[in-house]
This record gives sequence, C-alpha cells and structure tokens, in this order.
Amino acid sequence: MSENKKENTLPSQNHAAGHRERLRARFRKTGSEGLHDYELLELVLFRAIPRRDVKPLAKDLIKTFGGFAEALAAPIERLTEVKGVSENVAQELKIVQAAAVKLSQERVLKRPVISSWDALLSYCRAAMADEKTELFRILFLDKKNILIADEVQQRGTVDHTPVYPREVVKRALELGASAIILVHNHPSGDPTPSRADIDMTRQIIDAATALNIRVHDHLIIGHKHHASFKTLGLLA
Repeated sequence: MSENKKENTLPSQNHAAGHRERLRARFRKTGSEGLHDYELLELVLFRAIPRRDVKPLAKDLIKTFGGFAEALAAPIERLTEVKGVSENVAQELKIVQAAAVKLSQERVLKRPVISSWDALLSYCRAAMADEKTELFRILFLDKKNILIADEVQQRGTVDHTPVYPREVVKRALELGASAIILVHNHPSGDPTPSRADIDMTRQIIDAATALNIRVHDHLIIGHKHHASFKTLGLLA
C-alpha cells in the first residue's frame, strides 16, 4: 500500500519539477520580459519552498497586494497573513526586495545626479513607493552634484512626517554637502504636494540658502507616479 501511495505521488512531483525547470529555462532565454509577474514571483518562491507547487501562492500574493513589487514591499506581518506564507517565505521576499533597492542605490551613489536622474527616480520609487508610512529622505550632493550620502531623516505616520529645517541643514554641513535633494513618499499613492509640504520646503530652502546650500528639488513619490517641486515651479 505504501508503494501505491509512492507511485501516486510521483506524477505530481514530476510535473512540479518539470514546471520549475521549464520556467527557469524560459527566464534564461527571455529574462523577466518573457514572464508574467506571478511567474517571476514563482521563481523567487522556489528558493523558499523547494517542492510544493507555488503558482497558486504566487497568484494569491499578486492578487492580495496588487503586483509583484507591492508583494515584495509588503511588511512581514502582512505577508504571513496570506495562507502558505511562513516567516521563512516572507523573509525570502524581503531579501529580494532589499537586494533590488541596494542595486538601484548603487546605480546612483557617488555619481553625478543630474546625468543619472532616471536612475535616481527608479531608486527612490524602489525604496519608498510602497512604504505604508511617510519617510523623509535627503540626498546630499557635493560641488559636482555627485551623490555623497543618502539618509532617511524621519519616519512618520500614514500622512505626516515631522521635519526640522535646522536638523536638515546641520546634517548637510556635517557631510560637507553643497546641495541637497529632498524626497518623501505619500502612502496614499497621490504625489500631489500638500500645503504643509510646500511650507516645509520653503522653510528648508530659507535655512539652506543662508548657508550657501542649494536645494535642487523636492520629490514626492506616489504609488505609480512622482511630483517634482522644480518641475512644478515650487522652488522659487
């Protein structure tokens, strides 16, 4: 009887193994462009779940959080609420997210910001677009507009982050920065600047200008889009 049970499990196991190898082969041939989001998520889940069919779980994660990036960015406590996601599986997803953010950061760190603006925006979106609370980040630049430091100064609530202009300028002086770029996210997804955002930016510009530190821009990162104070004419 145990032999019959073993024989009955082999086709399923073989099918799962065959699916994994076919998916890996397609990825080797086409990269992520040739895969659906849930299939790319399957490849990530293969490492944490060595044998089980993970396609249903990958689809559940995409449906629950709204996309591949959103699933990776979800907090561990939210991930583990999804049936089939253990602490180890959630941790694997967070490792992949951290690697993606690190890669995006490396593409802009110690490089002229102006000539790598698209890469900078990609990094900011990867690091902040799916955060559930507001983060206030400052990018510090030298005289050649090379990014010399990237720091999260404050963590706030879902709709507010306390920012202290004196602390912003003080940190710029400590790092020897000649210019800064302000960045924060709107967890609501709408990057439209609020009145508080505009007033806070003006206070930082006034404090920075007095010490010959230039504010290049203030970026607000939404879920799919961003807003630039410079483009909107809000830095004058």
